[in-house]
Amino acid sequence: MNQKKVIRLKGVSIYHGSENQSAKQIIREGEMVLSEVDFEVSRGEFVYLIGRVGSGKSSLLKTLYAEVPLVVGEGMIAGFNLKELKRKEIPYLRRSIGIVFQDYQLLSDRNVFMNLYYVLKATGWKNESEIRERIDKVLRMVHLETKSYKMPFELSGGEQQRLVIARALLNNPEVVLADEPTGNLDPVTADGIMKIFREIAEQGCAVVMSTHNTALIENYPARAILFQKGRTSEVDLKQILA
Repeated sequence: MNQKKVIRLKGVSIYHGSENQSAKQIIREGEMVLSEVDFEVSRGEFVYLIGRVGSGKSSLLKTLYAEVPLVVGEGMIAGFNLKELKRKEIPYLRRSIGIVFQDYQLLSDRNVFMNLYYVLKATGWKNESEIRERIDKVLRMVHLETKSYKMPFELSGGEQQRLVIARALLNNPEVVLADEPTGNLDPVTADGIMKIFREIAEQGCAVVMSTHNTALIENYPARAILFQKGRTSEVDLKQILA
């Protein structure tokens, strides 16, 4: 039986442009980063985006969470049509996906619990007992259940990244997008983060992760998309690791 597609891009070209520009202006005046992208991800699939710095990996992820507008081609993520997405709909899209940033973007003046509480309240949760139950559940998933009242500065880099993953999981996303999530971590800590991502995928949530860490790919093999010379192509991991 075919797995449900949670991401589908067809004939996509991605441009850098201003959010104040129209689609026609972006195409005419912007810089094309990627062209002819055809890309699908199924429910529960784990996919690496690999390639040099500046090859377009982050631009693709930003297109998927609607920071960069899709102006050429067709795109769908978590049931949202990226080509027709209106600005007022972007928050609803982002509630349906999880985003893991390399630089954490945590609220430094709030503890672990309140970082997560803030997100749930901002995304429409009202029942206090359900909020607490959900926060407890995602903290257990990332093995931070004993750190609930720690401030972000009291956490190690790996613990902060696990908190970011917990935040991404709060609204039961269909897909998690992770931009170099192990880039600032030592190998042992990065390995622990990878185990969490694999567990997330095994539970049915797709994970799309950009990385240039070949050791991770070797230890946790999965499907890989290579970004090179403005194009994307599916590659055999043996070629990358040779």
